[in-house]
Amino acid sequence: WERAIELLREMSDAGVPPNTITFSAAISACEKAGRWEKALQLLDEMDERGLKYDVIAFNSAISACVKGKQWMQALQLLDAMKTRDLAP
Repeated sequence: WERAIELLREMSDAGVPPNTITFSAAISACEKAGRWEKALQLLDEMDERGLKYDVIAFNSAISACVKGKQWMQALQLLDAMKTRDLAP
């Protein structure tokens, strides 16, 4: 997960803006490592950059929250998916 975050930063430093796919991959890496807080930070960063959310990013963030026993966060993300017309 740390390398995935590092690659996002390196992309930005090199003038290559990370996109939805690269953010989703990094969120997925955080989910696999049980880093739910970082997964949520990345989801917020996607929004700050004006990137469109996708099902992969949301599902990975939800899964990270569930693994971290952050049930309310997971439910809030599920609601956010519905408001964006994304099917879980």
